[in-house]
Amino acid sequence: MNKQPIEQARDRDLRLSQVALQRAAQRAHELAKTTGTTIVVSRDGVIEHLRPEPRDDTTDDTTPK
Repeated sequence: MNKQPIEQARDRDLRLSQVALQRAAQRAHELAKTTGTTIVVSRDGVIEHLRPEPRDDTTDDTTPK
């Protein structure tokens, strides 16, 4: 097994795979917030169901405070 860091892989797709996975995870979290669904993850072999915070569409971020 190669113990070289993935960022040093010869294959460009492999080198960029970590970034792509992080982007996909971010998109999954955004989608879960939008649809009000849970995200299922495994941390240290334990399955967890994460509930995203609901979106508050009534707040207008352009209003001065």
